[in-house]
Amino acid sequence: MKKRALTRFLVTVAAIGLLALFGPEEKSLGANVRIVYLHGAWVLTAEIAFIAAAAAGALGLVLRQERFHRWSAALGRTGLVFWITYLPLSLWAMEANWNGLFLAEPRFRLALTFAIVGLLLQAGLWLLATPWLTSLANILFILTLRYVFAQAQNVMHPPPSPIFKSGLWSVIAFFLTLNALTMLSAWFMNRWWLAWDGPAHE
Repeated sequence: MKKRALTRFLVTVAAIGLLALFGPEEKSLGANVRIVYLHGAWVLTAEIAFIAAAAAGALGLVLRQERFHRWSAALGRTGLVFWITYLPLSLWAMEANWNGLFLAEPRFRLALTFAIVGLLLQAGLWLLATPWLTSLANILFILTLRYVFAQAQNVMHPPPSPIFKSGLWSVIAFFLTLNALTMLSAWFMNRWWLAWDGPAHE
């Protein structure tokens, strides 16, 4: 099960990379906008995994069922992997589209901070191996992340999403397809984490 889930994850990531090469170009950014598409899909998938981890954790706390705590743990780890790997994509997008690394950009600094905090948190939760604590921590993590980012200044991330505001259905359809594939890869990674903890954790 573990090997199969990992293989499916890697195949899906390869498909995402191939699809990204054929993304529609944009007037000002040209072909480099494809990196922005990928960066957007990656961070959105990370956030959805964090939200799902919190939801599973809440069910575990309310219903007192271990399987929801296990899903919360796996989803939290999955979200963290996507969150950490979205950072180099963000740097790549900066370099390709704005000819330099704007490391002082508020949202990038916050993303880096939450990556470090998230890594330390998940490592600590893994060592403590206390299911209800993991669920509670996952709930508090996404609530804090969303609150902090809601207060953050937008410099290179103009709201709302320029993709959906563009009205270009070819771009929107491509981005939704890319997101669907990225979320599928997250599902396979989540299955891998569950299998890593043992068949009983699925």
